Amino acid sequence: MKLASLKEGRDGRLVVVSRRLDRMAAAEDIAPTLQAALDDWERSAPLLAELSDALNAGEIEGEIFDEAACASPLPRAFQWVDGAAYGHHVELLRRFRGDETIRPHSQDNPLIYQGGSDSFLGPREDIPVADIDWGVDFEAEIAVVTDDVPMGVLVEEAGRHIRLLMLVNDVSLRNLIPAELAKGFGFFQSKPSSAFSPIALTPDELGEAWDGGKVHLPLRSWLNGKLFGCPDAGGGADFGFPELIAFAAKTRPLSAGSIFGLGTVSNASAGGRLGRPIAEGGVGFSCIAEQRMAEKILTGDMHTPFLRHGDAIRIEMCDETGESLFGTIEQQVVPA
Repeated sequence: MKLASLKEGRDGRLVVVSRRLDRMAAAEDIAPTLQAALDDWERSAPLLAELSDALNAGEIEGEIFDEAACASPLPRAFQWVDGAAYGHHVELLRRFRGDETIRPHSQDNPLIYQGGSDSFLGPREDIPVADIDWGVDFEAEIAVVTDDVPMGVLVEEAGRHIRLLMLVNDVSLRNLIPAELAKGFGFFQSKPSSAFSPIALTPDELGEAWDGGKVHLPLRSWLNGKLFGCPDAGGGADFGFPELIAFAAKTRPLSAGSIFGLGTVSNASAGGRLGRPIAEGGVGFSCIAEQRMAEKILTGDMHTPFLRHGDAIRIEMCDETGESLFGTIEQQVVPA
C-alpha cells in the first residue's frame, strides 16, 4: 500500500493513495497520522491495506490526489539516522574534502550520523538558504521507516521491523562540513532540514526490486530540468538496511517511526572505481559534490557549481514500466 500525509497540523493527515497516484482515501478513522499508525501497526496495517485494496479496485471513489498538497510522510520524526553504505560516495567525498584516508566501514561497523528530525520539508517545499556561499548540495537517497525495534536486535531479525520506504533529499551545506567534522562531533549546522517523497510505501509494492535490504532500481535526479544521475540504488552498497538498523540498535531500543537512510546512492563505473557524469556516458551522480570531484580527477578542475538561489532539484524512482513509485521530490533553492 501507499500512504501520504496531507498538510494539516504539525503531523499531517493520513491518507491511503492508489498505486497510480491519482486517487486517495481518507484514513483518519483508522489512524489520524502516520505516526499514530506506526505506533499501533499490528492493528492499523491490515485496516489500511483493506482500504488500499478497495481504492485500487475502484470499490470506493476516493478523491483526487495532489502531491503538492503533501507534507513529508512523517513531517517530524522521533529519529532520523543516515548512513553511508555506498563506498564509492565515501571515497569521492573524502577526496573532495582533502581527506585521502578512507576510514573502513563494513556491515558490522557502518558509518552513520543522527540528523535533525524535528522539522522535515515537504516534497514540494522550497529549500531556504540564508547564505549561498555555504555550498548548497542535494543528496538523493532511499530511506526506510521502522516500527519499534528492540535493543540488541540481530541483523537477521532487523529487516522484519522495516514497515515503509521513502525517497530523501538530504540537503547538505558542503562548505560548512569540514569545520564541523574537525570538531570531532559531526554534522549539525551543515545538515538543514531534509525532504522526503510524497509517498511512503510498504515493501511489497516494490515486488522483486526489494530484496529485504536494498532497492534494485535506478534513482533519478534532475538539476534544472536536466538529468543529473540515475545510479542503481541496489548497486555499490556495502551493506543494507538490516545491518544499519541492527548497528543503531546495539545499545538502545528504537521507537516506531524511526527513519533510516542508506546514504547517497552512488555507483562506480564498470571499468573502475570512478563513476562518470551523465554527459560522459556514465550513470551520473546523486549529489553535486561527487560530480565536482569526478571533474577534478578527470580534467583537473571542478566546474559544476553548487546550488544557487533559483536552482531546482527533482528526485524520482520508477518501476520497470515507468510508473512513479513514490511520487516526486521537486524543490527550489530560495533566500531564507
